[in-house]
Amino acid sequence: MGVTIVNSYERVTVFRWGSYQGLLGEGFHWLWPIMDRGVRIDLRERVERVPTQKYITKDNVVVDMDFVIYWYIMPDQAEKAVIEIENVRAGVVSLAFATLRAVIGNITLSEALSERERMRDQVQVRLDEVTGRWGVKVRQVEINEVDPPPGVKAAMEREKSAAAIKTADITESEGKRQAAINQAEGSRQASILAAEGQRQATILRAEGERQAAILNAEGYSLALDRIFSVAQTIDSKTMSLQYFETLKAMGASPSTKFIFPMEFTALFRPFMNLIGNGGGDGADR
Repeated sequence: MGVTIVNSYERVTVFRWGSYQGLLGEGFHWLWPIMDRGVRIDLRERVERVPTQKYITKDNVVVDMDFVIYWYIMPDQAEKAVIEIENVRAGVVSLAFATLRAVIGNITLSEALSERERMRDQVQVRLDEVTGRWGVKVRQVEINEVDPPPGVKAAMEREKSAAAIKTADITESEGKRQAAINQAEGSRQASILAAEGQRQATILRAEGERQAAILNAEGYSLALDRIFSVAQTIDSKTMSLQYFETLKAMGASPSTKFIFPMEFTALFRPFMNLIGNGGGDGADR
């Protein structure tokens, strides 16, 4: 009553003769005694830890859960927190209990454990739908713990162990399979490379032999050409001298008998003719 000072984080709801008059913001204000009544409202964000309670999931598993709510009264609707509800804090906490029970009842235990963020968002949205009429805004909901019964915990641990062993076995078998594939692929590539090397070596060897044969043939052909060209310049006298050299060499050998074909005597005919002609000329002189 009388002089009233309102802090920046407060609002004052004024009632005159029991009728709502309006909100007083921060600063210095005057309320008439007896006529006016002011109700202070704290606008700061509040943290409410909802105690651990038992909840039943969709698959009929009883779990213990606790969570925290961050909420505040909206400055432009602060009067609703006084006019629309008797105890705004009790209303928010009780509504949070009921909302979480409804959300948990629609999901299974595994979903509650693995999809905590989705469950938190559902609780926050449902709270906002109701608390808006009280001038309250739920800023955030955080679920601290989801604790299943001991028997369920043991079963979950066994399931996790089995899943881990299964994953390890699958990983190991996959590694062995990949190693076998890599070894087979390596062997195949090695065989291909070896075959390709042998093929190339055979081709090169054949090419070398072909080139050698060509060169040998060309050399033999050149030799024959040279022999033929030289033979063209040899006359009968030179040939006869070569025959005598051959007979001389034969006479130096230890052999006592020589067999000549009849055609061999024809080789001496030019030489004999040469001697005869020479002898005839001398007798004339």
